[in-house]
Amino acid sequence: MASSVKIFSGTASRYLAEKICQSYGIPLGNLIIQRFSDGEISPFFEESVRGCDVYLVQSTFPPADNIMELLLMVDAAKRASASSVTIVVPYFGYARQDRKDKPRVSIGAKVVANLFSASGADRLMTCDLHAGQIQGFFDFPVDHLDGSALFVPYIKSLNLENLVFAAPDVGGVGRARAFAKIFETEMIVCDKHRKRANEIASMQVIGNVENANVVLIDDLIDTGGTISKAGAIILEKGAKSVRAVCTHAVLSGKAYENLESSVLEEIVVSDTIPLKKESPKIHVLSIASLFATAIRRVHEHSSISTLFING
Repeated sequence: MASSVKIFSGTASRYLAEKICQSYGIPLGNLIIQRFSDGEISPFFEESVRGCDVYLVQSTFPPADNIMELLLMVDAAKRASASSVTIVVPYFGYARQDRKDKPRVSIGAKVVANLFSASGADRLMTCDLHAGQIQGFFDFPVDHLDGSALFVPYIKSLNLENLVFAAPDVGGVGRARAFAKIFETEMIVCDKHRKRANEIASMQVIGNVENANVVLIDDLIDTGGTISKAGAIILEKGAKSVRAVCTHAVLSGKAYENLESSVLEEIVVSDTIPLKKESPKIHVLSIASLFATAIRRVHEHSSISTLFING
């Protein structure tokens, strides 16, 4: 007898979990997140999960309570005899800390991976990790979904002529190249130099953007400084228009101010992270159906390779 699928959500991603369940065709499971007066978290399932394939939806953007909440949800599900527990983390926080880029720093992504392993999770489902190599931090299967499944149809709907894709930094070349390959067009690179985190010292454009409609591709947008500066320089080089496609809308600090005053025509993002406020320049596409499809295929033991990066 096949086990049943049950989807539950943490506090931070309930809005997205409800959409995933609607797309999948089942109701969101009943889970209560209790908090003691000092803020201590205590989740419990209001329905049986014994023998079920449990999927726990929670992005791990700040505060750190979101990670702690997910860890306790995994432990509760395992202790309630769930057949398997998959953590669905649309936005994997701390992914930017994926290596030692200077002496005496932590590798935050590995620390978080260790925590998920220790909690008893059986599988991770996520989208557009900051670096694909982070999958190697886990000793259980990782389903690394590709946000291009969401963004490619939208870009096609714009019917842009002389389309060129751009990487806002050297690290994003692979993502921009993947889009350029799909559309059979050119790509350029914006080479930036930082003095410190979130502060750009200089930037130059490598490639020709004359009379082109340029689409900047990145996995996330934080303060908006890099994207805004890249857009301005690309326009100075003779481009017709510049817009950006970024999977995760972190949008911290002066991000809204930076983006609304930038030359970018629009910033297209997914709903892996909820927007703090609406903006006329930010266009949100829902990633719920992509995760619902992945959950269904995993449960039915069918291939999900087409949903992977470069799938």
